[in-house]
Amino acid sequence: MPSPLALAVFTKNRVNPAYDAARMAADRVAAEAGARTVHYVPETPDDMAQQKKLVAEALASKPQAVLFNPTDDVAMQEDVAKFAAAGVPVAVFINRMPGKVLTFVGSDDVTVGYIIARALIQGLGGRGKIVALDGTPGARTARDRTDGLRRALAENPGVELLGSRVGYLQQAPACAAMAELLAAHSQIDGVWTANDVMAFGALEALRAAGRTARVVGINGLPAAIEHIERGAMLASADFSAFNIAATAARAALRHLAGLPVPSEIMVPAELIDRSNCRRWKVPFAERAIPAWDDFVR
Repeated sequence: MPSPLALAVFTKNRVNPAYDAARMAADRVAAEAGARTVHYVPETPDDMAQQKKLVAEALASKPQAVLFNPTDDVAMQEDVAKFAAAGVPVAVFINRMPGKVLTFVGSDDVTVGYIIARALIQGLGGRGKIVALDGTPGARTARDRTDGLRRALAENPGVELLGSRVGYLQQAPACAAMAELLAAHSQIDGVWTANDVMAFGALEALRAAGRTARVVGINGLPAAIEHIERGAMLASADFSAFNIAATAARAALRHLAGLPVPSEIMVPAELIDRSNCRRWKVPFAERAIPAWDDFVR
């Protein structure tokens, strides 16, 4: 009996629940097709050198296809090229990167950063002082989301960006970065963050300082939904690593079955606030896996 198809799945860390959801989605899609997944995750979160070593491990195991979320969209190009040279199709997901790949699956991160910034600005009535917690500079998603923030600020001169810090898309670094911003600015009305995990870090720092501010994030994580319901967070955006990874896995399996796959698949992201947040309360383990034609027309 032939061995099941193997998908090598690369994610950046085990500290962000969004990547837990992505791995779960890839597992479920593979199992549905009688395939298996092998996960490659750096022990140190977002560590590029470790991800490079994991690429070598995966190449040695000869998977039939790869789902790849790069720690750095520039530095990892040469490593992804090794899969192409070996004839292994690669579906890049979440973080776009150039190179010879089967497809990219993700969302429009500039728009995501923009809509969540607009939600913050509207929550402040179009006036106030805000700070930003940016993501890892090596992550294309983070850079694009910050571009979206800049676009929203350019349209709303009544809101001043006091300063920004890199929170590395993780809670502890974001908490430390927010503490620095709080120490530097006596008035902060709002906090824009490039993902929910950093929003949690900002909330932690605000509590420790005995201060309040409107906080927004991105990912629509279950904990963020709870914060939105309680009023601790103003909004998030449904940049769904779960849906994106599931679709990337479907793309790889379709290609292996000889079926067509578009070079780019965009998964829409929706604003989440108190008016609609109940729709996102379902745990990832209980969510339906998106069908191929949900996002591919």
